[in-house]
Amino acid sequence: MSEAARIAAQLSAQYGEDAAVIATLRAAEVAAQGDTEALAHWDEVIVILENGDRPDNGPTN
Repeated sequence: MSEAARIAAQLSAQYGEDAAVIATLRAAEVAAQGDTEALAHWDEVIVILENGDRPDNGPTN
């Protein structure tokens, strides 16, 4: 499990449906500080939370 996936799982367990919102707020905080490396990490966490750790390949039928 990647670090981002581990963080996403922890946020999901703690905040439930609000996990992506919390991750977005943390991403905004590090973006405001100019920390592009941390922003990339939080962006990855957000993608995992929003996609359920599936690659974003469009709709599945």
